[in-house]
Amino acid sequence: MKPEKIDASAIRDADILIVRTRTKVNELLLKGSNVQLVCTATIGYDHIDTAYCESHGIRWMSCPGCNAQAVCDYIEEAITEFQISNPKSQISNTPTIGVVGVGHVGSKVAAMAERKGMKVLLNDPPKGMGVSLDKIGRISDIITFHVPLKNSLAEYPTYHLCDEAFLAKCKPGALIINAARGGVVDEEALLRSGHPFILDTWEGEPDINPAVLNGAFRASMHIAGYSVEGKRNASQMCLNAIAEQFSLPKIDLSAYPYLGPSAAPKNGEPWLDAISRSLKAQPESFEALRKDYPLREG
Repeated sequence: MKPEKIDASAIRDADILIVRTRTKVNELLLKGSNVQLVCTATIGYDHIDTAYCESHGIRWMSCPGCNAQAVCDYIEEAITEFQISNPKSQISNTPTIGVVGVGHVGSKVAAMAERKGMKVLLNDPPKGMGVSLDKIGRISDIITFHVPLKNSLAEYPTYHLCDEAFLAKCKPGALIINAARGGVVDEEALLRSGHPFILDTWEGEPDINPAVLNGAFRASMHIAGYSVEGKRNASQMCLNAIAEQFSLPKIDLSAYPYLGPSAAPKNGEPWLDAISRSLKAQPESFEALRKDYPLREG
């Protein structure tokens, strides 16, 4: 069922609701339904009104870490393409990378960067680890965000964590990457800052700011985590939660082949560049391009 078709009437008799980020799961959707369990086959869950679910006895779950390796591969490709295109920048030799958010994805990104000989700075206040965000800005040649989206009422808010004030403190020429959630970065401030940037997630997506899109070194349509293995992991985690909730036998998805479209990038092929050019040529097709994206192998 397409996300726009998932409404209160469609799910009224459902016991289980399985969604992705495009479906807003809130009182408007759930009130009067039989839903006992909401599963989102994604890492993020800011599209779920968790307070409403919990206050009405509806269990909810997300899939942390399901596509962490795919996002890490995306970040590695993004940095590589920038280095190749800017051989004389400070990022081309042994850059310092600031990783903001050191969860499932951020920890993999940090390990990848260390393997490639980069100096790694970590920032994760909820875990009580790493250096300050100010130091990340002042020292880093690359800054990549891997935090959930949390509003100003949260203990550790992340909405516009990368804002005008932060960008003003950043090292000139520092590359900014956001493959976390739209809204973590203030896009208009980023565009004004003059910093090179790469965005996979956007404020207001799928209706993205054309000026920000055209100003990006690379741009993609929220597909950093799209891989065959990532999708399988998320599906398996959802099935496990359903089996536990309803005392059903567990299904092992490894016994079933993946039959959808997939594509393994060719060695040396700048695959993010191809995605970026396609999106910039037809930004109005953000959702269609995302839906038809052939999952990366691995």
